[in-house]
Formats: sequence, structure tokens, C-alpha cells
Amino acid sequence: MNAQPPRSPASSAVDVERFRLRRFLDELKEAGDLEVYSEPTELGDLAAKITGNKKAVLFEQAGAEKLPVVGNVIGSRERMARAFGVEPRKVMHEILRRLKTEGEVIEIPREQAPVQQIVLTGADADLSKLPINLQHALDGGPYISAAMDFARDPKTGWTNVGLRRCILRGKHETGIDLLSPSDLRNIYLDTLERKERLPLSIVVGSHPIDYFTATMRMPIDELKLMSMLRGAPLPVVKCVTNDLMVPADAEWVIEGYLDEDGYREPEGPFGEFLGYYGHVKVNPVFHVTAITRRKDAIFQTISISGKAMSRTDTAQLSAHRTEVLVWRALELAVREPIDVFASAPTGGVYNVRISIRQKAPGESRNAIAAAFGSLANVKNVFVVDPDIDIFSDEEMDWALGTRFQGDRDYVFASDMRCLPLDPSLEGAKMGAKAGFDLTVPYGLSGRLATESPAAPRYEGKRFPSLEAALQDGPKYFEDLMAAMGTRDGRDVILLLDELRQKGRLGREISTGRYLLEK
Repeated sequence: MNAQPPRSPASSAVDVERFRLRRFLDELKEAGDLEVYSEPTELGDLAAKITGNKKAVLFEQAGAEKLPVVGNVIGSRERMARAFGVEPRKVMHEILRRLKTEGEVIEIPREQAPVQQIVLTGADADLSKLPINLQHALDGGPYISAAMDFARDPKTGWTNVGLRRCILRGKHETGIDLLSPSDLRNIYLDTLERKERLPLSIVVGSHPIDYFTATMRMPIDELKLMSMLRGAPLPVVKCVTNDLMVPADAEWVIEGYLDEDGYREPEGPFGEFLGYYGHVKVNPVFHVTAITRRKDAIFQTISISGKAMSRTDTAQLSAHRTEVLVWRALELAVREPIDVFASAPTGGVYNVRISIRQKAPGESRNAIAAAFGSLANVKNVFVVDPDIDIFSDEEMDWALGTRFQGDRDYVFASDMRCLPLDPSLEGAKMGAKAGFDLTVPYGLSGRLATESPAAPRYEGKRFPSLEAALQDGPKYFEDLMAAMGTRDGRDVILLLDELRQKGRLGREISTGRYLLEK
């Protein structure tokens, strides 16, 4: 068994407010990206106000208990970028940079942990008192959608962090979706073989970076991973009724365990992250032993599904995870990957755009193959040259229309592992993946017929005369204007005409550049 990563001793210097959810919401409010409802709001009215909203939504008095609830916190690329402190186009590269850093996990005593300012155990740990709402019309019940789970892997001693939904079953029980392949599922199956319970703690309400951490899968203690992605030490505290460590600066923690009875209770249906309902499943039961929280805790709900997929938390989380994992596959497949963009309207997983600078024939196809194998969820892959902005629908559509020939540039792979939730599979266990090579064929780039017109910039070298400029070599008209220091152009035409009258002016047929006849 591998030991857990060393934890620094408790330190009064650790900041337990820097990464709290409320501080991030204050930033969104200042930026005009938070919609606030101050009046009391029924839990049944939350979903309609959150679904499709372009902003994060805060309800200051939700439900009969009038507790604060926030939704859609991560439901835009701009808000994810704000969480990481970079521009929206730079999030993936910032995540990759942080993954190369060293994380630090600092255990602090309970009296210093805000998430344990209020502790409820036994009968007082009542889930029915929490502001858990019905999200979709045909859901099987209210769900804790922002349930970030923490469990320890006995084989490694590492903490595993994941993100799963939990359906409310009563005062002290929830169902939990644990059918898809995951580290937690493997840990639980091993626990069932020993006929033991699996301690589990669930965080509800935390910084967007923490929720992104929960989507990642890496062979390290994921508390350390959370610190790496935060770019700062992670304060943790030991739970009250089990030995798990959780972020001390979270809003709510629900402690408990998965029982030894295994998969036995119906769970669902639920509006899944691809924009369709998932059917009823048989899943384990989570039993609650304690609920702890901040005094002014904010309960969080994650937006999932619906037709406005790009404005859901799950699509944005999935998109950034997809980009990181596809990039890591590309690093081994091609010499110079430039960027990756996963389309949020497809749940952040199905349609992936890749920009590369080709260094050898076939690299665009290598990129497609690498993306196919990076994730089961990746379904349609589009590869372009660096001159195409993969964040622009307009430029991607133009590249598809002008650089793609179906009988030459379409790559098809069948019988591949896919996401079972895809309704187009019609129940099949394997599916097809499609690649679209939208690059200019290797060796043809740089030709006039493959260049995209752009406004002139007049960045060429200055010369004392037009003749001197042409003696330096063939030039485009833009270069000649730069050579003469003019922004008019008609004066250059007259100078060219003088050379033409003398029989000294020529043109390159392939490029149109002007030159001196010998």
C-alpha cells in the first residue's frame, strides 16, 4: 500500500477564504455575471430560473428554511476562465501548466475549519432540511447535483475525488449514480467483495476549480491534485464521523457511507448531461452520518441538460476536461499541437476541434486517431491548420466548406467504445467515430490558392526607390507600398508603369508578384 502524500502541519497562514464559493460569487456580481433573487423562492421555482440562464443565479432565501442556493456558477467559458484567472482561450493551457506544479495539502484543526462551524449528527443530520430541488420535469425526485464525493482507496491510501448525482430518498439516505466506469466504482466493488462499508463524504458548494478537479482522473492523491489546480495550498480537515479529509473551506459537507448491500435500489430517471433523459438504474444507497457547514453556507446546485447545453455547468466542466485529455494524447501523436476546443453544446465531449502545425505528411490523421483514443466520449473530430480559429464557428464552417473533400478527407472508425448515454447508439455497446481533416494537404500550404485574404499591414522593408525594391527580389504590391513608405498606392502604380514602358517590368504568374525583367 502506498502512503498518503505528506501533509504539512496545521498553519495559521493558510487562507480558508481565498477559494470559498462566496468570494467567487462576489467577483461575478461585480462583473455583472450574477443574477440575484433576494425575495423568498420556492424550491420548485429554482430550475426554471436557472435553466438556460446566461448568468450564475443566487437565491438568497430558498425553500422553507430560506437558505441561500446558487446555480449555474460554472455555466460559461468566461466564468471558468475567471476561476483560473486567465482569458477564456487560455484555460486549457493554464490547467496544463498547473498540472506540472507541486501541490501542498495542509491539515488544519477543526476549530479553524469554516466547513465545521456547524455540526449536525444522528437524527439532526436531516437531508430533508437541505434546499435540494427538482431539476427536470421527469426526474425521479430532487437531486443533489453538485455532490463532490471524497473516498479513500485502500490499495493506495490516496483520496479519490469525483462528481456524482445523489437522489434524495429520505432524511438520512440518498441514491448515488455509480454505474459508469470510475475510480470510485472500482473502490466500491472491491469493498463489496470484503463485505464492508465504504466511508464517503460529499462536498456541496465549493470553488469552480475544485469541481473541475473532481472531473479529472490522475494516478495521484486527488487532494494534492486539487491543490495543484488551485495553484495554492489546500486546507483540509478530518471529517467528524469518518477519517476522510475534505476541503476545510467548502460550504457544506455530508458525511456517511455506501452500504455493503451493493447495487439494489432504483435510481432515476434524470436529465443527463447530453441533453436527454437517462433511464432508471439500479444503484447503491448512501447513508448519512453527519452534516457540517459554514455558518453562512451557500448550497450549490449544478445545471445539467436542457436545450441550452452550452450554458450548463456540466457541459463547461466536461469541455475543459476533454480539452486537457485530448491535448495530452496529441502531445505523443504529433510534433506541434496548437490548441484544442471541445464544443459545449454537445455536452463538452462529442465534438472536438484541433489545431496543429503539420511537420510531416499524415500528422492530421494522427491527430484524429489520437483524439479518437483519448476518451470514449469523443465522437467527431475536426482538425485544422493554425490559420483557422477553432473558437470561431464561422471560420470552422468556412474550413469545412473549402478544405474538405468527403472521399479524401473523411476518416471513419467503427466498433469503438462509446458513451452508452448516446441515444443514436440505439442500445448498441459500441459505436462509430468520425474525423474531418480540414487541413490544407501537406506541402501545399503557402501557395496563393491556399492563402486566406487579409487586410494589408505594410510591414515590408523600406527602399530608396521602387527599382531598388525590385532589385531586392519579387514583391507583392503591399510590399512595394511599404518599400516606398506610402499608404496611397496610386503613386506606386505610376512608378510601375514607368518601368513597364521601359520594358523592364514583369510578373510571376504563380503569385502575381512584381519583378524586374533581366
